Order: sequence, then C-alpha cells, then structure tokens
Amino acid sequence: MPSMTATGEEEGDARPDRLQGFFKRPLFLSLTIGIPFCIFKLLFGSVAFQVGSPEMPAIAITGMLIFAWAGLDLVMNAGNAAYDLFSQKSPFEYCSIAEIGRLFGKPAVFLAIDTLITFCIISAMLWSRWITLLTPTEAKLWAAATTLNLISLSLVLLYNETRKT
Repeated sequence: MPSMTATGEEEGDARPDRLQGFFKRPLFLSLTIGIPFCIFKLLFGSVAFQVGSPEMPAIAITGMLIFAWAGLDLVMNAGNAAYDLFSQKSPFEYCSIAEIGRLFGKPAVFLAIDTLITFCIISAMLWSRWITLLTPTEAKLWAAATTLNLISLSLVLLYNETRKT
C-alpha cells in the first residue's frame, strides 16, 4: 500500500502539487486576474473620461485618475509576472492598493479591497450601460479579459474540488 503525505496525497504523486503550485504562481495570477482587472479599470477610466463634460468635469477627472491607477497596476502585474519568469520574488505587490496594505502588514486584505473595487467597476460599467460606449476593439478586450478571468477561476475551483475526492 502506498504511503500518504500530510496532505493526503500518495507519495511520488507530484503532478497535482505542480498544478496547484502553477495556479499560485505570480505569472498565472497576473495573467488571469491582475491584468484582466487592469483592463476593466483602464476601460472604465477611459469611458468615464469620455462621458465627462465641461458640465461634469468630476467624471472626467475621476476617469483620468482611474486610468492612471490602472496603468500603474498594469505595470505592477507585468513586473510580478516578469520576476516570476526569472524565478525571482517581486519586491512589490500585484497592485497599488495591496502595496499600501503592505505598509500596514496586510497586503492580502488590501488586495481583497482592490478586488471589491474592481467588481464594483465592472458592475458600474454594466448597470450604467457605459459598456455600450466601448469601441469594437475595446469591447473585444473587455470580453477577452472577462473570458480569461472567469475560465481560469473556474478551472482552479474545479481542480480544487476534484482534489477533495
């Protein structure tokens, strides 16, 4: 009878650990969560800037700020992915809000706040119908980010559930 490890796996069964490890790598997380979230924020910021007018400058200014924030987060996610490709630990978090959280010793909590804000942005794009203002190219980018994010999340959940049996 094969011996079991502390996690309930048979010894020598490294394949599932490698796959789980891949799902936790900064490269995977950046490509399937971080960068798609940046795309949502970039597009929202762009549309908010377009919707803003001389009568509503606050919307345009907010759009510019969100666009700049998303651009910074995009650089941070790309940096995390690049560090991972070179087997190096990144000296910074995946996004600016998590980096602020690092100052408080709680980057994961602040990363969750960034996720909540991003989901609010996605919801605002849908419920405001601003999504209809995207150009065809922007709409394809939004769809690609959504597809990548949701399918990767589903694959990770499916993998984790099948490991329980």
